[in-house]
Amino acid sequence: MPDNGDLRDVDASELPDSQVRVFAMPPREGAQPAEIVQGFLEALTSDDPQFEMARKYLTEDASKEWRPEVATTVLADGPTTSAQRPGDNDGDRDGKVYTLNGSRVATVDAQHAYKPANGTYQQPVHLIKDGGAGNEWRINRPPRGVVLGETDFLRIYEPVNKYYFAVDGSSSRHGQERLVADPVYVRQRIDPVTQTVRLLLDGPTRWLDPVVRSSFPTRTLLKSGTQTLTPDSHDTLKVPLSSAANGVGQTQCTEMAAQLIFTLQDWPANGIEQVEIQRSDGSPLCQLTADRAETVAPHRTAGRPDYQYFLDLKKRLVRLPGVSTAADPEPVPGPLGTGAQQLSTAAVSRDEDLAAGVSRDGRSLYVASFRDGASVGDPVLRSTAKAETDRLTTPSWDGRGDLWIADKDPRDPRLFMLRQGTGDPVVVRTPGLEDSHIEAVRVAADGVRIALIVERDGKRTLRIGRVERQGVEDRSPVHGYLPGLDSRSDVAVVEARAVAPQLEEVTAMSWAGGSRLVVVGRESGGVQQIRYVQTDGSTPASGVLPGLTGVQEIAASNDDRLPLVAHSDDGIVRMPPGEPWRTVLKNGTSPVYPG
Repeated sequence: MPDNGDLRDVDASELPDSQVRVFAMPPREGAQPAEIVQGFLEALTSDDPQFEMARKYLTEDASKEWRPEVATTVLADGPTTSAQRPGDNDGDRDGKVYTLNGSRVATVDAQHAYKPANGTYQQPVHLIKDGGAGNEWRINRPPRGVVLGETDFLRIYEPVNKYYFAVDGSSSRHGQERLVADPVYVRQRIDPVTQTVRLLLDGPTRWLDPVVRSSFPTRTLLKSGTQTLTPDSHDTLKVPLSSAANGVGQTQCTEMAAQLIFTLQDWPANGIEQVEIQRSDGSPLCQLTADRAETVAPHRTAGRPDYQYFLDLKKRLVRLPGVSTAADPEPVPGPLGTGAQQLSTAAVSRDEDLAAGVSRDGRSLYVASFRDGASVGDPVLRSTAKAETDRLTTPSWDGRGDLWIADKDPRDPRLFMLRQGTGDPVVVRTPGLEDSHIEAVRVAADGVRIALIVERDGKRTLRIGRVERQGVEDRSPVHGYLPGLDSRSDVAVVEARAVAPQLEEVTAMSWAGGSRLVVVGRESGGVQQIRYVQTDGSTPASGVLPGLTGVQEIAASNDDRLPLVAHSDDGIVRMPPGEPWRTVLKNGTSPVYPG
């Protein structure tokens, strides 16, 4: 304990992770109905693995039927209770009925997937005098699943990414399989490693399932009788599987081990350096180290970017080394760095061999290589919108090498994909977004998720869509674009779900990891803020970043060791991890990392 020095306020987010365990108390003898209900709710917030103490507040039959794992309802300030009058419950005068009330924040389903929610929560809880419990008051009709407040949820649950392979089987330009993050929530003090492995074996969540695959054979489970998975003295985690996995080959087993290693990377305190997968008889099936897993399927999909890119005062594409503190950017090699074709926005392919740029008037899209002497060529896509602000968005590259861009033309708004950046533009279907305009596009490195800023009724919101690349057609006539436009599309963005629902005006966004984005926006009646948002819509408690004035664009890398880059009223600014924002260039726009 320090015995001198100044006092200062400490924000709750600055405190180290609390190791305090919460233990529920059993109902006391003679407890009245209100006390029983309150005791049950408090027991739901404890670190009791099987909710055994919460079940003591239920009748024997209710305890057998109650399934806490089916859903978790998160309320803003926790549930409040109100008693109903006698006779309100269909003439049942022998029991007591209390109503749980609250404001919904989110739900976590049986697959442990988080989903933002809103509206009022009201759920009745019925009590009777239970002869099997000494004629004490007990709950015979509990609420569905678990109900708790947001503060308790953040204390009890921890987000973790499961990893699966992209379902189309194609690889990145580096020839490696692409991994996709699937975020879930686990109870962080109830054996999180074993919980996480079981969830990985259960397969992907429903929203992601159509576009990913697992290398684990169907119906693979942990070996019967396995209670806890713990690394040994050599930091090796041995994972015994059921007989469903006994016959897999070495290549498939290595992929399974890679999924395990990347999924467990969120628990570094466990010191897992190697995974050994075992058959049901305990014999080794395969082993994989964390270092070698990166060669099987790097979870960042592409290597660490060499540069950060933006447009300078001459509207040409320039770059800075990724970790450099130099203030003098250099033009990129190739035609887009000469200034001969002035640009309004740009994007660089993830292998940093190609760049896409939109002309200064927003009308034309060009794609060029970084080779000296290459020509910019003809535009690969044109917009016919009358107003400059209604033309092409900033383009975006995925890890497959495909290029994405939207035309904001109010007469015929479209989302396009160009295979390998140079193929004919393909019209991408966007079911469910027909009454919205796409204002910004950022596709994930894995190529199966896409972030969109969409405008509807004057509000700009953030959505995450699932990219499906087969079995979709658009037979409608296409007018006003370049010859060769593919009007039969086998690509669609489906189930574009809202994330960051608390932000009613989203200005800019960028992917910042496997399941995280950095978003610029404001809440109703609030000021502009910069914060991290998970792809499932959850917001980390420490996600708010230092503010800037007038942020128009922002860029982040999947590698969190690299700085954030933004275009604000101060020009191009960067924020390395743990440091404040610093100005790089007074006159510059359109900051981007590869992608």
